[in-house]
Amino acid sequence: MLTLSPLHRPPPRQPKKKPRSSSAQRRGEEEEEGRGDAASIQIFPPELLCYIISFLPVKDMVALGQTCRYFYEVCDSEGAWQKICRRLSPRLRDENLNGSRPWKRSAILNYTKGLYFQMFSGRRHVVSKTVAPLLSHGYRKFLPTKDHVFILDYSGTLFFLKNALVSSSMGHIQWRRACRYMVLCRSAKDFATDPRSDTVYRKYLYVLATREQPVTTAMGRSEAPGTATSSRLCDCVEVYLQSSGQRVFKMTFHFSMKFRQIVLVGQETERSLLLLTEEGKIYSLVVNETQLDQPRSYTVQLALRKVSKCLPHVSIRNMHSNQSSAVYLTGEGAVYLEVHSPGVYRDLFGTLHAFDPLDQQMPLALSLPAKVLTCALGYNHLGLVDEFGRIFMQGNNRYGQLGTGDKIDRGEPAQVHYLKCPVDLWCGLNHTLVLSHSGDLGKDLMGCGCGAGGRLPGWPKGSASFVRLHIKVPPCVRRICSTRECLYMLSSHDIEEMPAYRELPASKAGVPASDAEAMAARACEEYLSQLHKCPTLAGRMAKMKEAVGSMPLMTFQKDFFWEALDMIQRAAELPEPPASS
Repeated sequence: MLTLSPLHRPPPRQPKKKPRSSSAQRRGEEEEEGRGDAASIQIFPPELLCYIISFLPVKDMVALGQTCRYFYEVCDSEGAWQKICRRLSPRLRDENLNGSRPWKRSAILNYTKGLYFQMFSGRRHVVSKTVAPLLSHGYRKFLPTKDHVFILDYSGTLFFLKNALVSSSMGHIQWRRACRYMVLCRSAKDFATDPRSDTVYRKYLYVLATREQPVTTAMGRSEAPGTATSSRLCDCVEVYLQSSGQRVFKMTFHFSMKFRQIVLVGQETERSLLLLTEEGKIYSLVVNETQLDQPRSYTVQLALRKVSKCLPHVSIRNMHSNQSSAVYLTGEGAVYLEVHSPGVYRDLFGTLHAFDPLDQQMPLALSLPAKVLTCALGYNHLGLVDEFGRIFMQGNNRYGQLGTGDKIDRGEPAQVHYLKCPVDLWCGLNHTLVLSHSGDLGKDLMGCGCGAGGRLPGWPKGSASFVRLHIKVPPCVRRICSTRECLYMLSSHDIEEMPAYRELPASKAGVPASDAEAMAARACEEYLSQLHKCPTLAGRMAKMKEAVGSMPLMTFQKDFFWEALDMIQRAAELPEPPASS
């Protein structure tokens, strides 16, 4: 709150002699004088107010701008945000700023940046925060490997956070505050590693970057370094050892090839690199990771992927991959799936009828009722989110990882009706996580599937429906990722990313209100029948918690029911007092 010191207040008014008037007129004059004293803060020029409020924290400045229209205009000025951004990131360069509101965007990006994690082992399960590199300009993407964590910021700098996880006397795994970080490379566009869920296989890190290369003449010699055309920007892929950050391999492409994304497919001996161009075409090349550390030079063949050959008119917008399949999202919202393993093909489609082992790159179109915005790909199941915020799941459901309330496999996309508009969707080995908004302007982490190893905190036996996990999610988290040992949450709010979901028209609503109520009633009846079949009190309590988690209740309501059920279970497990004689 802003307060005015006596030195900044206007001089007191001298009383003037006025003719006698009625009591109503005197009260009106006194009210006018009172209003003039209360509005004295508006006599300050906006430049001085911008200078004063620039010393406020970002949270307090946003709260001050919500008080009235006058303070909203002052707090929303780029001059005030420039001063705050200079204080938060004094080394930020002007060429790294972009967008319609560059200073406000940069200040909020750097104020909300953070990488949080929660270990699955140990007796205490709490959320901790890693050390934040001061040179980073927000957080855009992160990736945990076997020993370390790599973070890419909005200016194209890739940071290498050395692992410094230590255990305390209470068995709590925490991030040592004195750990170091280093800059791995600059001018990076994207990076990837082994797509398997187990971080043990993530030995190398592939970085897609832009580098200056000397221009060679017709005689094969480089031009003089002092000339204006001595170098040009070319895209390249650099391979680093994740353990030490040492570069072991580099491949450079022709300057006419411009890429924006890289993913990996396949095993170590035949690793396929999929590269997405700025025009929406997919190129691929094959390398042998077991020979990358050998000091030799050779040429790899860059070829157009079959999805771009068969569909030359289609522009790919995004792609995802695992060790044996890849998913391509087009600019129009269509989805194409490429499967290389017969077992994964059977899990995803329920049959091997159309699988051709001699043509594994053939793209398969998925039928969906609307445009798809985001996708998450696990080992044998995948999740899709359309433009209306609806979630569709497909694939193996042996552990309930599809969140449909049962353990029946789905060969086609099946909608999860009780969960909508996720912030992020992540598919693991045998479980699925969804980051969603809660009713109290916060965020919740929902999960389903196998709960072994603590991968679903609060639900060790797993769940066939999406349930709220016992994790305190920071308010600005936007990306999630889970490994065998730890759950990671990336926080960095970007004001340029507006909500992309649209309202579902009544004509496209697949389930009327009456049908939705009938489905909810049938689900309750199914849970009641399962409760009758549970022979123990602990089993009934676990089933009741699962039913509460699948209901469309507010966050505080679910917390109330879960806490009440825990109290009832603890009271029932206490030994009865001896009867008095």
